Amino acid sequence: MKITNIRTQTLKAPLKNPFITSLRRVDALEDLVVIIECDDGSLGYGEGAPTPVITGETMGSMIACIEYISPHLIGREIEDFDTILALLHSLILKNTTAKSALEIALYDLKAKASKVPLFRLLGGSRTIFSTDITISMGEIDKMICDSQNAVNLGYNTLKIKIGDSPQKDVERVLAIHQSLDKHIKLRLDANQGWSAKESVDLLLALEKQNVIAEFIEQPVAADDYEGLKYIKERVQTPLLADESIFSVKDAQRLLEMQAIDYVNIKLAKTAGISQALKLADLSKEFGVKCMIGCMLEGPISVAAGVHVASAKADIITMLDLDAVSLLASHPVKTDIDFNESKIVLSDSPGLGVSISSKYTKS
Repeated sequence: MKITNIRTQTLKAPLKNPFITSLRRVDALEDLVVIIECDDGSLGYGEGAPTPVITGETMGSMIACIEYISPHLIGREIEDFDTILALLHSLILKNTTAKSALEIALYDLKAKASKVPLFRLLGGSRTIFSTDITISMGEIDKMICDSQNAVNLGYNTLKIKIGDSPQKDVERVLAIHQSLDKHIKLRLDANQGWSAKESVDLLLALEKQNVIAEFIEQPVAADDYEGLKYIKERVQTPLLADESIFSVKDAQRLLEMQAIDYVNIKLAKTAGISQALKLADLSKEFGVKCMIGCMLEGPISVAAGVHVASAKADIITMLDLDAVSLLASHPVKTDIDFNESKIVLSDSPGLGVSISSKYTKS
């Protein structure tokens, strides 16, 4: 199976509601789809979401990166998979989302060549998963309404976006907590919105009200490793690192410092599936559980994340793969069942996704 062409297309899809965090507001999805063609007619699909405030990549930079890498991959055999991956990552530094999109497409082809779903190729067997859903940051009444609507749809774990005002954040979380049944779990995500001291003050204020979230995600700046350690030593609420961890090296430093409780794996940060698997293995060595998350992505990227979750189900115990549920519509055909909080993998070869005809034309 030889690579004959690599193309990109833009995948646009409306959101049901604006996606609002302390870092950004997004009103519609606009992702880059990578399509790798092979001489036997096989197509491999990958996807990445430009997220300048996190990965530093724009749509233009991702396209340029893929155009730079593609000539080096064309003509190579998928069977020489490890060499292709090594070449892909050696050609250019950073550009993690663009490289992830290419990697996802390559893994899709590798699994199709073996005529098995990707999760089985990676050694996984689990097929049914539950994900949380994101509650965008906003006014308290709106966040309460959104939270109750999510519970009515079957979600029992909500990820609450906060981070613009510590005092208001306390009020938001308390109000949401009081409005829901006690079995509903809350995850908090500040997206680097606070200082270390603000984080401790805020979390202690919540804990005094007997509100201990499942975790607090990335409360301080990505490079504030000491701030993460400072927080972990002073609160009961578990601490999950997101933007602080792009690479295995990043995670190893934080784990050796005992600065975090959990690791958030995102393919757009790890530059794809291969490093995500290594990151899960490293976390297992330290006895630290992982969550697998996503950017604001479509079904292709999210599908890849679910396959990785299956492959490392013993260590990836939490899913934040709700992006498909946030979309009002999309042009992707999928054999994976994205049914609100439940995601069910199929036995279709590869990722189990394909694109409508307008996206597969040259």
